[in-house]
Amino acid sequence: MHIYLSSLGCVRNQVDSELMLGRLSEGGHTLAETPAEAEVIIVNTCAFIESAADEAIEEILTLAAWKKQGVCRSLIVAGCLPQRYGRDTARSLPEVDVFLGTGAYDRIAEAVESPWTAGTCLLPEPARLALPCWHTPRIYDTWPTGYIKIMEGCGRHCTYCVIPKLRGPLRSREAADVAREATLLANKGFAEIVLVGQDTTSWGADFGAGASFADLLEKTAEAAPETWIRFLYGHPDKIDDRLLETIAAHDNICSYLDIPIQHASGRILKRMGRNHDRQTLLARFDRIRGILPDAALRTTVLLGFPGETLADFEALLKFVEQVEFDHLGAFIYSDAEDLPSHRLDGHVPVQAAQDRHDLIMQHQADISLARNQEKIGSRMQVLVEGQSDDGRFYGRSRYQAPEVDGVTFIETKTAGTGMYMDLHITRADEYDLTGVPV
Repeated sequence: MHIYLSSLGCVRNQVDSELMLGRLSEGGHTLAETPAEAEVIIVNTCAFIESAADEAIEEILTLAAWKKQGVCRSLIVAGCLPQRYGRDTARSLPEVDVFLGTGAYDRIAEAVESPWTAGTCLLPEPARLALPCWHTPRIYDTWPTGYIKIMEGCGRHCTYCVIPKLRGPLRSREAADVAREATLLANKGFAEIVLVGQDTTSWGADFGAGASFADLLEKTAEAAPETWIRFLYGHPDKIDDRLLETIAAHDNICSYLDIPIQHASGRILKRMGRNHDRQTLLARFDRIRGILPDAALRTTVLLGFPGETLADFEALLKFVEQVEFDHLGAFIYSDAEDLPSHRLDGHVPVQAAQDRHDLIMQHQADISLARNQEKIGSRMQVLVEGQSDDGRFYGRSRYQAPEVDGVTFIETKTAGTGMYMDLHITRADEYDLTGVPV
């Protein structure tokens, strides 16, 4: 059959979608370019926060229309939305034929091929699903960047986070298996490999003493020595000297650290279930810049968490100005009854949280502009990603992660997607750079 899949949410969801497509392709099914051509439509959903769940529902209802006006005869919803809301999802979305939770991705071919009763809902425990390995069928769809999910689930218990419920406990893939997939991607021509997980730097914690993310990163870098290696979603408590020295020792590991801090007020961090304080965070970032002086730092902060006062917010704002992150993302707390933080007192009005979000992003725009302007006149390697609507070629430097950090425009008439180019940086704004080939 012709299958159309819409993948929502983070790149970890993208990996799950590619694995489902791999299973379907192995079973003889073909991919449809548009939902109008599809006999089966699949929506792989995110439901981490309320806005993501709303987006998923909107996408489902939009695509459900093809059951009436197209050739679609089955609509399947997979992932975090049914996993989080259970059978209530089936009752509220009668347009959907089959729901698969995060522990049922391996049953996607069965869901496509079997005449199940409309509204069938499969929600096995996420931990029962076997981890993929380097040779698991997969349709890679993000060239020239490829993602490797090195783990599943999470072993932490942050009060604002539903991931352990959606994905189960931490389960790590073997280092040798990850390295073999890195070699596979390099041989397929991928120019960048990104290691992802809910908390990548906690990789191997389930293996016991002796396993460290630094070892995994080193093995991956050695398995694809001519390819950029990047990792996302580190944890402040897991950024140690061994990891930083590993980055420094390998030219193909991007000197880029994505470390979500969530907050900098010790009181709020404690309520969040985070085991560090402001001084620990400052010392960590000082150490990073001591060992990796050219490192790009990215973080994520959460505004409007229950109990956050104006003084707490001002402490966070001061921290951001002191560290001067190259990139920062800010989110507003999304409350739900299934979160431990829901039971905390001092819930912040939505407008107050929005105002704090807007203010911190205004400050960060000034910081990012200043950091980018420091790069004018420097020489920088860029991975070419494509051509914009106005005809300009663009790519990313080692200091820019996919999708979230802006791009580097290339002043050239010809460039090949997937190639590296050395540029002389001539211009900078808050998020993007511009350079000419050298």
